[in-house]
Amino acid sequence: MNRNDSHAAKAAAGIRWKEMETPRLLIDEARMDRNIAAMAELARARGVRLRPHAKTHKLPSVALRQIEAGAKGITVAKVSEAELMAAHGVSDIFIAYPLVTEGKLARALELARRIRLIAGVDSLPGAERADRAASEAGRTLEVRLEIDIGFRRTGVPYAEAEALAVAIAGLPHLRLTGIYTFRGAQLNGRPTLDLAAAGAEEGALMVGLAERLRARGIPIADVSVGSTPTAAYAAAVPGVTEIRPGTYVFQDRMQAAFGVCGPDDCAGSVLVTVVSRPAADLAIVDGGSKTFATDVQPDVPPLHLRGFGRIVGYDDARLVRMSEEHGMVELGPDAQAADIRVGDRLRIVPNHICSTVNLHNQVWMQRGDRFEAVPVLGRGLLE
Repeated sequence: MNRNDSHAAKAAAGIRWKEMETPRLLIDEARMDRNIAAMAELARARGVRLRPHAKTHKLPSVALRQIEAGAKGITVAKVSEAELMAAHGVSDIFIAYPLVTEGKLARALELARRIRLIAGVDSLPGAERADRAASEAGRTLEVRLEIDIGFRRTGVPYAEAEALAVAIAGLPHLRLTGIYTFRGAQLNGRPTLDLAAAGAEEGALMVGLAERLRARGIPIADVSVGSTPTAAYAAAVPGVTEIRPGTYVFQDRMQAAFGVCGPDDCAGSVLVTVVSRPAADLAIVDGGSKTFATDVQPDVPPLHLRGFGRIVGYDDARLVRMSEEHGMVELGPDAQAADIRVGDRLRIVPNHICSTVNLHNQVWMQRGDRFEAVPVLGRGLLE
């Protein structure tokens, strides 16, 4: 066997922990599969469809695993993500984002010739643009209306939703089949730890709106709700038909803090190396803001997380600060006593796994005692 063949065989077989360079994003495949199975079973038990958001993993292979476990299809945020997933065999995709430019609408309509594609709308001008594009393509586009029930992002304000739905239902080249929302762990317009109340209210508001729209002659079939924190509770509301959690596939420190999962359910972690020990209470690792997501900041209500990630095995160590290539780990007395040295490796569960995945060209899937590189094919897709 020549040298190139030897390297290829080694890559196919995977590498061991000690052979890995850092920083590396690790995914425990067994934990991931348990998470996939658990959410699929929750949806079955609640009698709702599961349509996971692929923004967390950005991996067609994982999307197909979710579908094999029972998911109806997947959710994405971009036409490019839908194109990627369709190219790898996913045939039922919801783009939960308003498409308003001619180029994106044309691509979505072309994709809709080959798969079931649903697009999000949240305004009459946006819907009219989609209607014109569908007319020019000689097609009818299936759409869902996004409702804002407190997150103040995209979505028509709840009080204005009925009038907008009536207007969209009258557009000849759009077929309004559902409504959807995203609110996350919020209640009465504020972040909350009361996930049961947040999910129940989310579901009740959307079901009530769907019933009013049906009374006005609009055949709303799909009532789609639910982030990972609220999915179990929103799904229990009679009349909800679909949940769209994303983070559950890997879980992260934020979800563990919400109580949605335990530490042993977190499939994703970042392997880093200690590159400097400039003080007794400080270690520097080779992972900074280009390695870890920074969108879930420490000490923000309602979770008040300590640092940017949980350092496995060191409860009193905190990733307190980052520059682009450096992570500053503040060490408490117990961590100091452990005598962390230059060259030691640490595993850190990030606060937010979704944005962390998007920083990495590949994840390293752990299978037994070996790790195999899997390209993050959906990483960095901007349109």
